[in-house]
Amino acid sequence: MQLRKAILVTIISSGYHAASLASQDTEYSIFTLNPKNAQTDAGGFINDQSLSGYTRNWYSKERSIAGPIFRYYKGDGSRANTHSRENWVQGTLLNYTSGFSQGTVGLGVEFVGQNVTALERGKGTVAGPNNRTLTSSDSDVVDQWSKLGIANLKARISNTVLTAGRQSMATPVLADYNNRVLPSSFDGVTITSKELKNFNLTVGTFDRVSPRNEQSLTAFRGKYGSATAESNRVNMAGLTYSPTTSIATSVFASQMQDIWKQYYVGAIYNLGSADTLGFTTALNYYKTVDDGEAKLGNIDNQSYSLAITATHASHSLTLAYQQVNGNEYFDYINETAANLLANAQYSDFNGPNEKSTRATYAVDMAGHGVPGLKLSIYTASGWGIDGTHYQGSGYNVKSLDGEHHYEYGLGASYVIQSGNLKDSNLRAFYFAHRGSENQIDGRVNELRVITTIPFNLL
Repeated sequence: MQLRKAILVTIISSGYHAASLASQDTEYSIFTLNPKNAQTDAGGFINDQSLSGYTRNWYSKERSIAGPIFRYYKGDGSRANTHSRENWVQGTLLNYTSGFSQGTVGLGVEFVGQNVTALERGKGTVAGPNNRTLTSSDSDVVDQWSKLGIANLKARISNTVLTAGRQSMATPVLADYNNRVLPSSFDGVTITSKELKNFNLTVGTFDRVSPRNEQSLTAFRGKYGSATAESNRVNMAGLTYSPTTSIATSVFASQMQDIWKQYYVGAIYNLGSADTLGFTTALNYYKTVDDGEAKLGNIDNQSYSLAITATHASHSLTLAYQQVNGNEYFDYINETAANLLANAQYSDFNGPNEKSTRATYAVDMAGHGVPGLKLSIYTASGWGIDGTHYQGSGYNVKSLDGEHHYEYGLGASYVIQSGNLKDSNLRAFYFAHRGSENQIDGRVNELRVITTIPFNLL
């Protein structure tokens, strides 16, 4: 009840502040028509077409501190344990997007071809199957593979677009995952509408997901629940509204049929300026309850986070608090990035009844004479993980009694500013996680180095 009151107060106060700025913020609007008609401005199927993409080199090295937690099959078929695994792959993504044909109803298409080459192929080194390098069921690395990542047909009227086929999404309840060599995508139908100024509406239904590191399509399931609990349909709807340049709000709902219904409310408020001192406050809230056949059992989970970022010149400091109220994990759809809670880093800090905090410092070195270079450091800790009161069977949490964990990480990224490789970027991250005996993420160190080179052919 207290959490619901806090969210209500936040939304009301945001609306009050927006109203108070109406006389001085020229971008303030309440559900007024979008003055721009995207279809009227259509240049045509061919004239507005584009062909672009990227090639990405993705490397990671993990080592377990506590024991041999990674496994693979040896040549004789026996199962072997190892303390470490190393993955190194090269991926290329080619995206063709047509323009919309002219007229009242515009038609367009999009195709994305994907190819991956495994640069590290030792089965004992890769220690698959995993979601980094594609392997066969006996842990043999697939040297090279390709797939059609996205293929869809689009129809547009005014500022409303209907998309049918495989596509990407970016919502709090369903979002493609792009933290590997290639992103995930989803098969279904969506409608996106921007008919109102500063107001976006999204509705969709999907029946399959194309995972980041698989050639086939799979059914939907929860990331933390039993892998046998699958759903053949995900429905979602939501809206985002920005009454001023300083406020952004969003409300979404989704259904993973016969598993759960999930509701999301989010708000971001910016105050001040980085030239002197600026603040960004972000509130995220999820409510998850079981649906239909309840294949993951009873679910009654409320999870929220509050993050405040202070920015001065090129420096920023973020402090965040996150809490899970429920006897199961805060869960989200597998192979998606649909988790906007503030403390999701190496660990999601999403254990049953878990509380967690995070502090992050970042600096943009452009302000110190090195444009394109950014550095960051963070630490996060979680405690009070308790699944002993869980009554279902879909989540393995009953052994979690007072579990706790912490992690820290360092990150650096550099974007080339000019020349033939302009906008290419190099990112390096180091994570260290330490968990108590039954905490799911264990005691692991990991290094990732990722190079992405974008290109435009049309």
